[in-house]
Amino acid sequence: QVQLVESGGGLVQAGDSLRLSCAASGRTFEAYATAWFRQAPGKEREFVGSTSWTFGSTYYARSVEGRFRISRDNINTVNLQMNSLKPDDTAVYYCAAMDGGKYSSETYDHGPEYESWGQGTQVTVSS
Repeated sequence: QVQLVESGGGLVQAGDSLRLSCAASGRTFEAYATAWFRQAPGKEREFVGSTSWTFGSTYYARSVEGRFRISRDNINTVNLQMNSLKPDDTAVYYCAAMDGGKYSSETYDHGPEYESWGQGTQVTVSS
């Protein structure tokens, strides 16, 4: 099972950009689909975006589409570039990994399908 560690969170102002990174250890991301979820205080965890390197498919939540983008530096690091940040984007952001063979248009945003999770990184956007 792959272990995940997020980094890059912080306090920014509305309109700013921030890039989060997710580093894998134990195994690389090659065999996995990778996702970002977030959870704001008092709210349920919500899907942000996910991608599969094997199948070349990427999905984003409607609330972030056009502002956020998932990319990778190498087989061990996945990034979430967040632009035009809004106060509503304030949350703890989590990286997650799913067996690439399970990734599909039916499962890409289904949290329980993701078998590995990072500890989360806090993003706070002030108005």
